Amino acid sequence: MFTYISNSSLSLTPFCQLLSMPCLNVAVIGAGVGGLCAGRELQRAGHRVTIFEKQNQLGGTWVYDPRVESDPLSLDPKREIIHSSLYASLRTNFPRHVMGFSDFPFTKIYEDSRAFPSHEEVLRFLNDFAEQFGLVELTRLNTEVVRVELKEDEWVVESRMGELTREEAFDAVVVCVGHHTEPRVANFPGIEKWPGKQIHSHNYRNNKPFRDQIVVVIGAGPSAMDISIEIAKVAREVHLSTRSSSMLSKLAIFAKLNKHPETTGIPLMELQAKWLSLVLSGQRLLPSKETMMADTEDFYKSLELRGIPIRHTHSLVMKFEYPNWLADQLGLPGIDEQIKKIQGQVFKILLSSEGSDLREWDVDSWLDSIN
Repeated sequence: MFTYISNSSLSLTPFCQLLSMPCLNVAVIGAGVGGLCAGRELQRAGHRVTIFEKQNQLGGTWVYDPRVESDPLSLDPKREIIHSSLYASLRTNFPRHVMGFSDFPFTKIYEDSRAFPSHEEVLRFLNDFAEQFGLVELTRLNTEVVRVELKEDEWVVESRMGELTREEAFDAVVVCVGHHTEPRVANFPGIEKWPGKQIHSHNYRNNKPFRDQIVVVIGAGPSAMDISIEIAKVAREVHLSTRSSSMLSKLAIFAKLNKHPETTGIPLMELQAKWLSLVLSGQRLLPSKETMMADTEDFYKSLELRGIPIRHTHSLVMKFEYPNWLADQLGLPGIDEQIKKIQGQVFKILLSSEGSDLREWDVDSWLDSIN
């Protein structure tokens, strides 16, 4: 196959012991991929870790919930918020080959042997990861963090489990709640008067409600494309609406690019978690607040000059510089060339006429052909 990023150059002795520093008491909010990464690396560094998870199981966005919110657009502040944005048929956008951790690759086949696994397969993989590295014992399920407040030199975390609330003091708090729970709804003049049904993809689970309907899907991201194809199997008509009238020409331009596609989530979050553990252990020092704010403002200005909305601040499309910088900070090799090739090929297929068949791509055969 290919080589994963190795962490063998990092000492197994906790950093805080190497530096004769006191081990910190750290709260991690969220037990999704980010929280599990952070918990594992902080524990490795010798810190005391408590992971808070408001759901009844770990996995974050990979926990499927068949329920939908009472408000299909998720605008009503009084609605019961459903965390999951998964639809029943969802499969990953990247093959399992690039979705593993450095020392825990996604090679085990549970029931779904396809290269682009189902969300059930990913959840099982994450549970195995948590079991392997002792993260289950660190996690408080059904426990929601309702307040975090800095008091003098410590963080006060208020959590709620059922009717019980408690306050605890921590030396540091790591927030690992994802951005997939809060829907972003398009606003059009007159939309409030339109008599038809409206639903955000956050509340989409399957295509049954759309049988024999005429449907407009707004957006052209991965979810919009998946849902459009699925609804088209039962609907009378499906119309895909995108903001740019030159969408096809843009796709043609991107299809010609051979490098720096978006780094997949798990390898990147693992690097971030390793870097975070170094910072909290005193192995890396942050710049001053003033320096960081000035750099942030410069970055925002560069986005504005390029016509990129600030909401895309964290988009890493076409960039490997950031994960490679993290790897360099950690004394690790950068993103493996094989991973880059796989991700590049994913984007080539996605933006070609065969894009709708991406998940049927035989990754192993392709790898054999280029090696």
